[in-house]
Amino acid sequence: MTEDSGSATSAITIKKYANRRLYNTATSSYVTLDHLCQMVKDGQDFVVFDAKTGDDITRTVLTQIIVEEEQKSGHNLLPIGFLRQLIGFYGNNLQWLVPRYLDASMQTFSRNQDQFRGYMQGTFGNLFPFGRLEEMGKQNLAMFERAMQMWTPFSGRAEDERPAGTEPPRPPAPPAAAPAPANESMRELEARLDALQKQLEALSRRDDKDKPGG
Repeated sequence: MTEDSGSATSAITIKKYANRRLYNTATSSYVTLDHLCQMVKDGQDFVVFDAKTGDDITRTVLTQIIVEEEQKSGHNLLPIGFLRQLIGFYGNNLQWLVPRYLDASMQTFSRNQDQFRGYMQGTFGNLFPFGRLEEMGKQNLAMFERAMQMWTPFSGRAEDERPAGTEPPRPPAPPAAAPAPANESMRELEARLDALQKQLEALSRRDDKDKPGG
């Protein structure tokens, strides 16, 4: 599903009424969040509009689906630490960067999951590649932490708001080498991060130059 879901001409239109009922215009039937969840898993694109105002509320409905799934036992995908970090970026002057990074990370992970399945199918009955999965997970986490630390200095507040006497956060340990099939994807993500860092540095220099007396 694209970021600008309203631009998808082939997407199924779902209408949400005041009684919170969801209506699938393609099948002329009422559906539930569980139905929409299954549509996402099946790769069926859809957009949700408020039946009264006509507003696109796709993002809100998808968030509701995530909340429903997180409440199911054993279905937790969002670590508490990640949620706290994500909430902390709301209202931050770098908030606009987070969606781009998360989208790129999820696309990379989606490509890797096919490799994970191949590993498991190829080693079934012998040894499952949990070590490879674990290393890939650690590397993705290290990349995320690297990006967060890379963006923080440009916020202009990180150093000022740290309590006196406390040490700055230590940089994450270098990630272990990824499995050969995943190296290309990780190098691509690193290249994106490096390019993003250069853009941020250029913006920072331009802001300093524009300041009075700069």
